[in-house]
Amino acid sequence: MSKDREAVAKRYAAALFDVVKEKHSLDQVEKELRGVQAVFEENEKLLTIMNHPKISADDKKSLLSKILGSQLSEPVHNTILLMVDRKREAMIPSMVDQYILLANEERGVADATIYSVRLLTEEEKQSISKTFSERINVNELRVENVIDQDLIGGIKVKIGNRIFDGSVNGKLNRIQRQLVSE
Repeated sequence: MSKDREAVAKRYAAALFDVVKEKHSLDQVEKELRGVQAVFEENEKLLTIMNHPKISADDKKSLLSKILGSQLSEPVHNTILLMVDRKREAMIPSMVDQYILLANEERGVADATIYSVRLLTEEEKQSISKTFSERINVNELRVENVIDQDLIGGIKVKIGNRIFDGSVNGKLNRIQRQLVSE
């Protein structure tokens, strides 16, 4: 996504964040927005319809209200409809990502993906969460474990746009670069 489009998505997310922060409903709105994002991800045709220039804004809003309507609080519903009115419907998934970042920052929480050869036990996940939450200075690290068959061993941890590579492949690559540079 271009920086301009990302900035626009951030502005909508920040406006929504400010409204719901006053009402102390950050968690509820995040849950609603994750549902909205899931709907967009699962229905490629929905985004195609939303981006179609010949479909009126009223028709788009009516469709979204039917699909999402009763699940959404007023601030979320109004934000999405406002984005449609201003022809920013393609940025709804990005706005959700930006909101989640703002809410996580407010709570001192970060989301992480751990790539490993096998499913990690809860104890292993908690240990990794504790280690990396201290390392990146957050109160809590919510982890998702993903099995990566390309790894020989070890783990890779992705937090935001940072990757901590403790995999065997990563270590071998670092050794190779070190040998080549000498």
